[in-house]
Amino acid sequence: MYQEILFYVLLVLVAFLYSSVGHGGASGYLALMAFFSFAPETMRSTALLLNIFVSLIAFIQYYRGGFFKWNLFWPFALASFPAAFIGGMITVDVGLYKKILAVLLLFSVVKLLGIKFKTATFDIRQNVFLALLIGAFIGLFSGMIGIGGGIILTPIILLMHWADMKKTAAVSSLFIFVNSIAGFAGLFTKGFEFKTEMGWMIVLALIGGIAGSYFGANKFKSDFLNKLLAIVLIIASIKLIFT
Repeated sequence: MYQEILFYVLLVLVAFLYSSVGHGGASGYLALMAFFSFAPETMRSTALLLNIFVSLIAFIQYYRGGFFKWNLFWPFALASFPAAFIGGMITVDVGLYKKILAVLLLFSVVKLLGIKFKTATFDIRQNVFLALLIGAFIGLFSGMIGIGGGIILTPIILLMHWADMKKTAAVSSLFIFVNSIAGFAGLFTKGFEFKTEMGWMIVLALIGGIAGSYFGANKFKSDFLNKLLAIVLIIASIKLIFT
């Protein structure tokens, strides 16, 4: 009973933390479920399902704040959606890929913490062809391991200086939403059983997601969000290394 309560409390906290930086939280949910010994066959579908709801809430909050840039979003999504669907149908041993991604994310943390938002130049026009390639890679990988891809896309946009933190969060949240739907659809073709506990998890993740995205879009400053993002990436890296 106590373990169940602890899991739900941590679920709300993860949703809050991730949604504040425009993420759905799939990597955090997967880590939680692994720690609490959830059945492996249900983890990926549950994480993607929670991702869909939380990322949509995050996008709505950032969109209302006027931070969404369509021109930045569409190349990533156009290539990612079909790739994520294909990735969702693939069952492979992705252990090596997860370790490589973990190292890349830790490298991104070091680089991101060095960005000074008051002096850095953002809103550089992105290379559309490069964005399409990045979107396809992220989509395929995300569908395979059951994440929305925001932990990969967000640091790329920031490090390329294509947008500042809040605009990046707005784009990433919708990207994660689209990716998660595609990945879930790919999983659905292999069979999916909705369980009662998933309903409770959705409700609690939404509570955390609504609160987190509200504070991220309207209250937190960009430099503070940058530090939160670094924490999210560190959590994701640890999860990828040890699960």
